[in-house]
Amino acid sequence: MRSEDVSSAQSLLGSLSSFSGGASSSDTDILYEFIQSQTMVQRVNERVDLTALYSAPEFDPVFAYDPDGKFEDLLEYWQRMVKISHASGSGLIELRVHAFRPEDALAISEIIVDESSIMINELSDVARADTTRYAEEDLNNALERLIAARQNLTVFRSKNRIIDPLADLQGQQGLLNSLEGQLADSYISVNLLNETARQDDPRIEQAKRRIAVIEALIEQERQKFSSNSAAGGDNSHDYTTLVGEYENLSVEVEYAQQAYLATQTLLDAARAEAQRQSRYLATYTKPRLAQSSRYPERLLLSIVIGIFLMMGWAILVLVYYSLRDRR
Repeated sequence: MRSEDVSSAQSLLGSLSSFSGGASSSDTDILYEFIQSQTMVQRVNERVDLTALYSAPEFDPVFAYDPDGKFEDLLEYWQRMVKISHASGSGLIELRVHAFRPEDALAISEIIVDESSIMINELSDVARADTTRYAEEDLNNALERLIAARQNLTVFRSKNRIIDPLADLQGQQGLLNSLEGQLADSYISVNLLNETARQDDPRIEQAKRRIAVIEALIEQERQKFSSNSAAGGDNSHDYTTLVGEYENLSVEVEYAQQAYLATQTLLDAARAEAQRQSRYLATYTKPRLAQSSRYPERLLLSIVIGIFLMMGWAILVLVYYSLRDRR
């Protein structure tokens, strides 16, 4: 960017451009408004005494700042001394700072650059927080759901004293198969005894009692697979209900775990996207010290004022002679 000499109180800050991954003109508009805002004047005034700097010339009621003015007066004077040109198409800002000494203009320019960088960084932090906040909320909700699902599964296991009803069911099925095998062997033994022994043989009675016991055990084990056992008020051995409840809880845990992993992936992606979209302020023309004073253009102002005074004097003379001729 080309540097320009201005008045004894002017420094060219250069062109400020706000770059982001596809920097929008709205970022530059925000910076443009921020430099003219009360916040900028307040921050600069906290670092340098603007009232003292701009009221330094004595007996200058035209260009100097009134030290007794309010903050609103200082803001209005700031907007006169800090000139901003903004090209909306290119996203560049050119800033001129006027002061009564070049050192003061340079100091104010550097402070504006620092405060603008701080503001851009704050915007980046806000944008990054907004990008990741919703993903973090979803992750926290998914984590709470996963914790609740696992707690429900733990309560189920503690209440029924069963870690895995499916594994326990397989064991019960094995026991039932074993009893049915023993029942078949007992029937075979009774049939053989009926053919080979006398009817009053005690072994036949013993074999029949064994069959009755095995059948009772089989019926008892089969009741565990039926929901009808809950009719008595105790469904602790109702495997139909237990397995159904366990499968529901397991599905809930699995779904919550998958949802948690998915939201965690989304959060990582949101953080990566936020990092790629970070904003920063780039100044490719640094503030520099003015070498000559160009403003205020006192000679030009004197000539212009003189011309207007002459024109006013001529008008008054013409009015005077016109009135005198009428008499």
